Amino acid sequence: MKIINVEEITRNIKEMCIEANHYLTNDMKTALMQAAKKERSPLGKQILGQLEENLQIAAQDMIPICQDTGMAVIFMEIGQDVHVEGGSLTEAVNEGVREGYREGYLRKSVVGDPVIRENTKDNTPAVIHYDMVCGDEIKITVAPKGFGSENMSRIFMLKPADGIEGVKNAVITAVTEAGPNACPPMVVGVGMGGTFEKCALLAKKALTRPVDERSKIPYVRELEEELLQKINKSGIGPGGLGGSTTALAVNINTYPTHIAGLPVAVNICCHVNRHCVRVL
Repeated sequence: MKIINVEEITRNIKEMCIEANHYLTNDMKTALMQAAKKERSPLGKQILGQLEENLQIAAQDMIPICQDTGMAVIFMEIGQDVHVEGGSLTEAVNEGVREGYREGYLRKSVVGDPVIRENTKDNTPAVIHYDMVCGDEIKITVAPKGFGSENMSRIFMLKPADGIEGVKNAVITAVTEAGPNACPPMVVGVGMGGTFEKCALLAKKALTRPVDERSKIPYVRELEEELLQKINKSGIGPGGLGGSTTALAVNINTYPTHIAGLPVAVNICCHVNRHCVRVL
């Protein structure tokens, strides 16, 4: 059995919070560059160029890509043959977020109660999703989520009879109603199936899939491509100021569901689709 001390978890989470807020993944950078070349609107092309410049400045000067450094969302895939020792795993994760946001001089955006709204002053607690898997490794994904785009997310409890066309209409409705508020060009995460809460989690996790990687399920892959084309024909464009690049990708995750339901969640992320992955 592999043994991992909680101090190692804390150190990696700290480093990943800083890394995710200063550097986009290579697939996202490539997608932005390709979009800038293909964009047909002069203003849209200019905005995409500015976003590329922003990425370069953030990396060179070690300043956040976006001033909203997000609420820390952590996915933990824990191998069944791993033993975590030295304390609470949840406390170790939160301590990593606390140290990362302090040492990285990242904005603390979390309030301790949704109504009283007093800032916790260290960006904790994080939103942590645990998943037990086979093996002797822990895969950590840190995905800071800004709320400009998070607030634009939607969930639809469709009827089975709504079918694939109902799914398409739900996604297009969510994106068009979000418009410029989601800071396009966006990445659209979609969850289909499961239950009310499961489809939302599927949509959130879909945002962490590389934008150049399509679903392995044939009909889902076709749906991703079709929705991306339709979204980019909406005319919303970069910054919501018009153009042919409203989204960089549509990533869809699916899960079995009940005979009486067709849950669909749409979790939108702006062009700062931050995530960092490590395996311990």
